Amino acid sequence: MRITRTGIRATTRGTSRPGTTSPLLTAVALAAVLALSACGTGGDGDGDGHSGHGATASPSVTGAHNAQDVAFAQGMIPHHRQALEMAGLAADRAASARVRDLAARIEKAQDPEIRTLSGWLRAWGEDVPGSGTARHMGHTGMPGMMGGDDMAELEKASGAAFDTRFLTMMVDHHRGAVEMAAAERRKGAYRPATVLAGDIADAQSAEIAEIAEMRGLLGTE
Repeated sequence: MRITRTGIRATTRGTSRPGTTSPLLTAVALAAVLALSACGTGGDGDGDGHSGHGATASPSVTGAHNAQDVAFAQGMIPHHRQALEMAGLAADRAASARVRDLAARIEKAQDPEIRTLSGWLRAWGEDVPGSGTARHMGHTGMPGMMGGDDMAELEKASGAAFDTRFLTMMVDHHRGAVEMAAAERRKGAYRPATVLAGDIADAQSAEIAEIAEMRGLLGTE
């Protein structure tokens, strides 16, 4: 038996009569025809070979983004930079080892996120906020951003006074980031950005709860 795209040619040997096909060969031939037919359609139920998701692909496939995605990235970069600036002070000024550990974790998490957000903006042809932006955004209405006076007071503090001020400021800062992330999750189109927003919201909400516990233990409430 030989199977081609245009038909089936069966040959018989042994006891089969000339010009006839055995029932077994007929069944095999029918199965082969069905298999060839399935291969011709791509196996997805869509004869043109597409995946069947429609003409417009989702943002996660195409990388489409909108104004909200740009605003999220351009806002979160200086927001994160200010958090890193606050966290960087803890190594020399904090009295509590737990405060220093929290600050180190904030640095470890948010610095790579800044690089990711910056990469997206460059790929989209949008401006990346400069490294000095965070110092000047305390009064712009961005949620959780500290003003210059707040940052100056934190820089002057040390020991238990630093711990108290740092934890208080970081709660407000984190709440602002959670609010910004929630807006991105509602309105953003770029799937990786909405996923990152969810990660930020989850991580910083957990740290807010951790800080509340820490403040109770340190007596800084």
